[in-house]
Amino acid sequence: MAKNIEPQLKLISGYLKLEKQVNFVIPEYQRGYSWNIIQCDKLWQDIEAFIESGGKDPYFFGTIIVDCSQDNKFSLIDGQQRTTTFFLLLKVLLIRLNEVFKNLPSNDEASEALKEGIKENRNKIIGILYKADVEDRIEILSDWEKAKGISILENKSINEQHKDEVKIIVEAKDFAEAEQNVYKFPRRKQDFKYTNHFRNFKYFYSKLMEKSESKLNLFAKVFLEKCQIIEIRSWQIEQAITMFNSLNSTGIPLSDADIISAQLFSKAGDKVKEFNEQWENINRLAGELSTQKIVDINAILMQFMYINRASNREYVKYDSVDVTTPGLRRYYTDIRKELLDEPLKLCNELQKIAEIWQIVKDYQIVKLLLKFNENIKLYLSGYLYRYEMDKITKDEVFDIMEVSECLLRLFALLELVDAGYSSRNFKTFLFRENIKLVDKNISIQEIKHDFNKHICENWNEESIKDSIREYDKNILVYLNEYLYSKSKNSKFDFDENVNIEHIMPVSGRNIDAIRQDAGIVDKDEFNNLVSKLGNKILLEEDINKSIGNEWFKTKKQTSIDKKTGYKESKYTIARSLTSYPKDKWEKNDINAATEKVMDRIVAFIFQKEVTGT
Repeated sequence: MAKNIEPQLKLISGYLKLEKQVNFVIPEYQRGYSWNIIQCDKLWQDIEAFIESGGKDPYFFGTIIVDCSQDNKFSLIDGQQRTTTFFLLLKVLLIRLNEVFKNLPSNDEASEALKEGIKENRNKIIGILYKADVEDRIEILSDWEKAKGISILENKSINEQHKDEVKIIVEAKDFAEAEQNVYKFPRRKQDFKYTNHFRNFKYFYSKLMEKSESKLNLFAKVFLEKCQIIEIRSWQIEQAITMFNSLNSTGIPLSDADIISAQLFSKAGDKVKEFNEQWENINRLAGELSTQKIVDINAILMQFMYINRASNREYVKYDSVDVTTPGLRRYYTDIRKELLDEPLKLCNELQKIAEIWQIVKDYQIVKLLLKFNENIKLYLSGYLYRYEMDKITKDEVFDIMEVSECLLRLFALLELVDAGYSSRNFKTFLFRENIKLVDKNISIQEIKHDFNKHICENWNEESIKDSIREYDKNILVYLNEYLYSKSKNSKFDFDENVNIEHIMPVSGRNIDAIRQDAGIVDKDEFNNLVSKLGNKILLEEDINKSIGNEWFKTKKQTSIDKKTGYKESKYTIARSLTSYPKDKWEKNDINAATEKVMDRIVAFIFQKEVTGT
């Protein structure tokens, strides 16, 4: 008889602590490790905010589903990204605790309690990462070779190219050894040469390096003793997958908006009918915007919170900026609970934000912005909120474009540097600047000056150029199209189904011949080359499907019968390639195009004149 499922609320440290014969397994069908610094930064912010709040109740990190149908194997049906990241964070904590412990004075009564705390947390982590009891721990601390060969996470995913990265990192004695032994992509520079595993590991290490001994120990203590998950164990894989699908489609708990609307309803009094009508209208607008991936009702509440906090300078104390952000529920029902005393007034504010998004969502500069980091919306809505509704028209689009480009420049940098949004150069600056963005008495010229000064003082052009040369993602392809179109006075527009076209194809029936014709023998070099910005453009989906894997000469030309090719594209760069002086698109062409893209984007970010197009 099959066992019943076992849901248990566990500390993360308890969930990760396995018996010696048991391993976590990432099954063959799972995707590769895809978390990057954005997700790790969110995890970091959540823990930091919890510590700052002084919360007494544990912090909850969601549900993890484990298939236990194989002996001594815990197959991760849901939660492999979090579990992998938890192990990386624990390893970083162990390294930093070891480093700090060695440097604490030996005969100092004042630091004795701290030493004991650090030792206790260190021992707990060693117990988790190396399945160590007291005797094992003593051996590991005296001979690090004893820490090697102990499996905790077996990666069987066919989508993961570097299955041993967690093992390599966990077995390393210190940060330097981990960096030396992890996989490095050939011909890539800076942190682009590392896998997501090591980049995230390095990110956590850099964040923990900023902490004092006592704050490091507190962080470790909170993560080990206050952070929880619900672990659901199943002994039938079909049952586990069914649960996963069910938990991700039904049974959703009350959202912050549900709680806040209930409080507003209770305070509406004799105007409850008016309130209900207005809240339904806000929900309708939010629902429409949510289906277009613009904002939902919780995002609207969050944006008003940012606007209100900035307008009232709530996070500025003695000219210093506190970037800790309270949760929605806490802000509306505790910190600023007076907002709920006037339900219709708050509804008017929320409806205005929803209606603003309804107007600007189709502005091309706004559509471009929304391709970038979600946090952009918090600051763009703050600026737009200063306008009266009848003023947010095409007549005002110039000012909207000016502010949008300021945000675009900063978030383009976030795409290019190994720093999370929560770092000083992004979140701290934007919190301070948001006070000006929401203030209708502050001119656009002053805001632009602030962005120019901040960018030029905190980033080096040559370093950003190197990052653009190594950039292999897609968001900046949209920015490049925008900047090129602007330089040619062409209309910039893109549809939701626009494709990223690789001028030199990535695959297809002709790929071997195309690669050889371009003089590229090494496959790793080819894969690196075709991912560069200079080889990517925007192209209509139907055109891309018909010619995406063809020779460059074919793409340049127009087929009279099929009427497909770059000439038919509405995208400016694609059309410009029809007059390219060569019929071959080779390695030198990609590198030359990448340099032009680099010059264009760097000139935009640093507000320089660009020579040539």
